[in-house]
Amino acid sequence: MSVLERIYSFHSRIQAGQYPNANDLSEEFEISPATAHRDIAYLRDRLLAPLRFDQRKNGYYYEEDGFRLPFQDSPRLLLFLALLNSLAAEAGLDSLPEIQQLQHKLSAMMFGGQATIEDIIHCEWVETETVSDTVFQQVVNSLLQQTQLEVVYGKDPENSGNSRRLDPLKLVNYQGRWYLLAWCFLRGEKRLFHLARISAANLMSQPVQHRLNPDDNYLTGVFGIFKGEISFTATIRLSGMAARRVRTQHWHPEQVIEEQNKTILLHLPVADDRELIMKILQFGDEAEVIAPKQLRNRVKEKINAMVRQYS
Repeated sequence: MSVLERIYSFHSRIQAGQYPNANDLSEEFEISPATAHRDIAYLRDRLLAPLRFDQRKNGYYYEEDGFRLPFQDSPRLLLFLALLNSLAAEAGLDSLPEIQQLQHKLSAMMFGGQATIEDIIHCEWVETETVSDTVFQQVVNSLLQQTQLEVVYGKDPENSGNSRRLDPLKLVNYQGRWYLLAWCFLRGEKRLFHLARISAANLMSQPVQHRLNPDDNYLTGVFGIFKGEISFTATIRLSGMAARRVRTQHWHPEQVIEEQNKTILLHLPVADDRELIMKILQFGDEAEVIAPKQLRNRVKEKINAMVRQYS
C-alpha cells in the first residue's frame, strides 16, 4: 500500500469517529511504527489536517469540522484522471510503472479498495498502436527538461538515414494515437512524429532552441492530423443519417454547418485531403463534395477505382 492509500484509510477512520492511532495504522497495513508516525505527521504537516490526540480515547480526531483530503469531494476530477489513465492504457502504455501506480492510487481514492476503475469505465479505441515504453519516457523527459531529443524514425534502428534531431514542443494524442510535435532540424520546420514509428530515442545535453508560442495554431489551424497551412476550404453536403450524425459532431474549431432543406453543408479548413477523403467515403452516398473541384475529382477517382476493383 502507498502512503496516499494509508492516509486516505486513516482519514476515513477519523471521519467515522473511530479515533485511530499509529498502532492501528501499523497493524492494518503491516508497516513499522516509525512509518505509521511519519504518515500521521504527513497528514498533519503537509496536508494541514487539524489533527489532535485524545489521551482518554488513545486516538486521533479532527478539532475542526469540514476538513477534506485532496480530491475527496471532486469525483468528476477523479473520473477525468481515470479516463486519462484508461486512454494511456488503450494506447499501449499500460505497461509503464507510472500508469500502473496511477491506476492503483485512483482506485484506492475513488473506491477505498472495494472496486477498481475498470468496474465503471470502459474506453475503447480502434487501430491503436503500441508505443515503446523507453521511447515514451524519453519523449516525456525531453519535454519536461526542455532538452533536445535524438530519435530514429522508422522501424529499422540501424538505418542512420532516419536519425533526427528534434526540439520537442508538445505531446499530442489524436484518435488514440500518440504523436510528438517537434521542431525537426533536418527539415527546418515543425513536424508531427508518430511515436509508434520511433524505434529509438535519446536525450541530448543541448537545451531546446525552439519553443511553441502560446498563440501558435499549428495543431488547430486545419482539419485532421495532417497539419500545415490551409490549402482550401472543403464544402461537403451530407444527407440522411450522415447529416443527423455530423450535425452534433465537432470536427474542427473553425467548422461551419449550414442548414439546408433536408441536408447540411459542412465547411472545413484543410491542409491535406487524405484523412478527409477517408471520412467522406465512410458515409457512402450520403456525402457529396461540393467544393473545391480538385477534392471532388479526387473523391470521384477513388470511387471509380473501387468500382473497378469490385467489378
